[in-house]
Formats: sequence, C-alpha cells, structure tokens
Amino acid sequence: MPTILIVDDEKNIREHLALYVRSLRHRAEVAPDATEALALLERHDPDVIFSDVRMAGMDGLALLREIRRRRPDAVVVLMTAYATVAEAVEAMRAGAYDYLVKPFSLDQVGLLLARVLEVQALRRENRALRRVLDEPAVLESASPAMARALATARQAAASDATLLLTGESGTGKNVLAAAMHAWSPRHAGPFVTISCTSLAEHLLESELFGHMKGAFTSAWKDKPGRLEAARGGTIFLDEVGDLPPELQGKLLRFLEEHRFERVGGSETIEVDARVVAATNRDLEADVRGGRFREDLYFRLNVIAIRLPPLRERAADLPALTDHVLASVSARHRRGPLVLAPEARRALAAYAWPGNVRELVNTLERAVVLSRGDTIRAEDLPDRLLEPPPAAPATPEAGLSLEDVERRHIVQVLAESSTLEDAAARLGINVTTLWRKRRRYGIE
Repeated sequence: MPTILIVDDEKNIREHLALYVRSLRHRAEVAPDATEALALLERHDPDVIFSDVRMAGMDGLALLREIRRRRPDAVVVLMTAYATVAEAVEAMRAGAYDYLVKPFSLDQVGLLLARVLEVQALRRENRALRRVLDEPAVLESASPAMARALATARQAAASDATLLLTGESGTGKNVLAAAMHAWSPRHAGPFVTISCTSLAEHLLESELFGHMKGAFTSAWKDKPGRLEAARGGTIFLDEVGDLPPELQGKLLRFLEEHRFERVGGSETIEVDARVVAATNRDLEADVRGGRFREDLYFRLNVIAIRLPPLRERAADLPALTDHVLASVSARHRRGPLVLAPEARRALAAYAWPGNVRELVNTLERAVVLSRGDTIRAEDLPDRLLEPPPAAPATPEAGLSLEDVERRHIVQVLAESSTLEDAAARLGINVTTLWRKRRRYGIE
C-alpha cells in the first residue's frame, strides 16, 4: 500500500486531503510543519509527499531541498496559493515533481497521484535494473558486443553529442543512459527522464515542453516542462520512436537550436541540456515507411550504441544471475540464496525474450516463492521449464518487422494469464503493451 505524506500548517487542508487519500486505499501520514515531516520521512519512507510552500519556520522549498538531500528519489508535489512562473521554475530545479495551486479539486489530486505512483513503479523497476547494470562485473562484460557498447558509451559520455541507444526492450538502455550522465561533465546537473509511450499526445507535449495557463482544458496554471527541469544536465527520451509525428518537428528544432515555446505560449525559451534518446524500434524502417522524420533520425543518430539482447551475452549470464539474485534477496530481506543445478540449467537454456528485465522479474518471483536457502527448478515460472518450441520447417517470407512483432504479442497474450504477465514476458510495461495492442488492433 503506497504511503502519502501531507505537510500543511492548515489543519483543515491536511486532514481533508488525508481523508481523500485514504479513500483511494492509500496510507496517509500528516504533519503540520517541516520538522515533523522530516521525522515522519525517516519512519515511513513515503512514496509521495505533498507539501505546502508557505509555512512557518522551514518553508516548502527548503523542505523540498532537505528531502531531496536525504531521499534523492523522493517524489515531492508542492502546494501553493501564490503560484508564479519563477516559483514554478525554482521548484522544478530543486527537484519537485509538480505543484498544485490552491484551491484545487480532489479530482486534480487523484489524477496527479495516479500519474505519480505510475512513475514510482517505473522508478522501482529502473532501480532494480540499475543494481544489475551498474556493478563493475556487468560494466566489464565478457561479451564482445556488450564490451564494445560500454567502451563507446564511456568515451561518448565526455562529449555533449546527442546519443541514440538502440536494442530490444529490457536490455538496460535507461540504465546505461543514467550511467553515461554520471560519467559526463554534467553529472552534477539533473538527469530527467520522459517516456514517449506513457502519455497521450497533448499531455506528452506539455510534459516535454511545458504549457501556459489556459492552453488546454486542464491547464489550470503555467507549468515548466521536463526540458526546463533538465537545464545544465541530461534529458533522456525513452522510446523516442513512439514520439507522435506532430511533436517530432518541435523536438528537431530543440536539437538544432536548444530553443522551444511552451504549449500556448509565445516566449522562446533556451535550455542547455544534453539529449540521450532510446528506442526498441527499427527507426530506419520507420523513416522508410514515413512514420519517423528522416531529418530527426539523423539528428538523433549522431552516436548510436546498440545494446545486445541477453541471448547474445551467454558468457555474462552466470555472473549477472548471481548479482541479481543477491540484490533481490537483500531487497526482500532474505538470507543468501543459491541456485540448484537444475534451476541454473533452466536459466541457461532459456532464450530470455524480455532480456535483463525479465531475468530480474523471474529471479524476484523465485526469491519470494522459494522455501529454504535454495532456489529449485519448481520455483521458476513454467515457461522456463517447457521445452523450446520447434522451429518451423520453412520460415514465413515477406513479413515486415511490425508483422513479426504483432504476431509475437498475440502469441504471448494467448499464453499469459494476465496483462502484467504478458508485459513481463515481453520485457515492457503494461502501458506500453496497451499502446501496442491499440496500434496493431489486438483485442
């Protein structure tokens, strides 16, 4: 159950908001000031923090900075009755996820909270992958293809050149992007991620470029975009191949000039931010098919780095498995666990279509369900224990990459009991799976 911390010196506001949060089946903790909020932060480690800006003693911006110092990944939403663009920009630079202008409706809170908790789920997934890919044993891969990719990434990190990371879902493109930011001269600046698949088109434009009050129906206030929040740092565009055509031209202009206008605004904003993009799509095929702008493709493809799938990194699998198992065991407060020989053989024989993400999910399931200090074959998902399907006698010719992807998604959906299980097998999140089903007309 997610925990929400509400900080406001007005009792009616914090109690009313807490009542609503509890009605959404979340846990709510309340604090009248920053001092008590910091104490609750240590005891409960909340998923989301709503804080008033103007409070006696330590104000909301100071509290935000202290929370970010203690919990760098904390999601903080500020609440204020005196919103200005300057204050909003300062809040975003200090690390606020968003802010609400008083008086606000409970519907606004509910929508924002749903979006924030989805981001939190993605962050937990990213942290799991980061624990896998940030360790020296992984960054010094025994796979020649992965070793070349990592060497290129380290060298390119020192520059401001635009980077395009390619590879299948679940190969760790987002984690490598974060590592490159940490290796770069911009490491002291923010690392800001935006997923090009998780929001509707008009919301994606607003998230990326910001908007002015009244630009669209739900634009209750001026809001800086993620590009402004990335000033002096790195902006990571995840799944850039799914960027709607209407936004591709606006992104191209930013790559060329580092300038843009907010939605509904006329003021030109200039931002110094390095762009790293990632995609699991074949962008060259999308360019040929008219789905992706050729000029944008070449702007993104200054330095391209392909991350190989896990099936091409067989030499890395034993060390990767042991590292993930140790990390997951510690996270679930289990003692040291070992893999039985038959379980290790099943892991080695599996093709891992979901790549590192699927490996993490598989081992986490085994850690939770296993008894004792040994993970046995029966603790693994059934799909790892089934014999691999026989190859077709003759390959089907004339299929496009999208046809192959559609058929694979249909097959995985048919074999899975839930959407979550299908998404895990495909190595994508549920939102991305929903969008792919819509694109391909899969019921």
